[in-house]
Formats: sequence, C-alpha cells, structure tokens
Amino acid sequence: MNKYSNPDDYNTYLSAITKGEHVGLLSEAGCPGVADPGADIVQIAHEKNIKVVPLVGPSSILLALMASGMNGQSFAFNGYLPVKKPQRIKQLKNDEQRSKNEKQSQIYIEAPYRNKALFADMLEQLKPTTKLCLAVDITLEDEFIKTKTVKDWKTKMPEINKKPAIFIVHAM
Repeated sequence: MNKYSNPDDYNTYLSAITKGEHVGLLSEAGCPGVADPGADIVQIAHEKNIKVVPLVGPSSILLALMASGMNGQSFAFNGYLPVKKPQRIKQLKNDEQRSKNEKQSQIYIEAPYRNKALFADMLEQLKPTTKLCLAVDITLEDEFIKTKTVKDWKTKMPEINKKPAIFIVHAM
C-alpha cells in the first residue's frame, strides 16, 4: 500500500480472505498503520471479523528510541510534523514544552527529502539544553544514531539530506 492506494479496492483485497486465502499487507516503507497507510484496511478487516495478525519486523521508531538514551517509559510518537513551517514550528515548541512538563520523549519521522529542513528548524527553534537524538539509516551499513543537546548539534551537523531519519526530542 501507499498513499495512492484506492480505498474502494480494500473490500476486493479482503474478499480473498473470505475465500480461504492468506493475505499480507505491505506498505511502501515502514509498518502498515504506523506513520504509513494501512489503518483503514485493518479497521475494515476487524469490522468483517477477519483475524488480523501483525508480523514482527524492525521498526525504526522503536529502534531509535532504544538507542537514544531517552525516556522509553513515557513517549509520544507524533509522526510527521506539518509541512508548512509556521505550523511545524508551533507544534515543535508545544511538544518541547510537553516533553519538559511530562518528562516525555517526543518522536518524529520525516520524509527523506524534508528531513534536512526539519533538523535545521529544530536547531533554530528548540532550547539549547533540549536533547535531540538523530537516528539515520537505521539497520543499514552507514547507520548513524547520536543524542546531543541542541547546542552541541550546532557545532557539527551531519549530512542527512534524502536519508530516512527519526528525530527524538527530550526537554530538560
């Protein structure tokens, strides 16, 4: 599945199951239903009393949190931030405050072609003492996972343009 999949086709996909066939749901990248298409077809499957079985696989979101050194007991996955900069900055600041108040890690994912802009906004808008984990190319040979304060990130910024990345924020 991807963002161009037609919801009108979902019942057709599921009809194979009612005929005794096994069906798997794949998304373009990532996990279906978690910051990816898929939740709608899974909901329809539940409504039709079709058994849904999630399969185990690597999740960049959880792997990044595990390697970040940040709070894994209380965290919020916020998915993709707004594309428009004013709304993105507003949400970043609100989430940073929530992180501080609730001692909660804030997790974001971004499209590879937009992650450089998001990283720049984070360095510009978040407080210098806020911790920021950057997890890039998780499970690949050139995997990069590092947590530093915003202030420390400003001294040397890695090249992340057009690479899949997870960002985790924890305000102090």
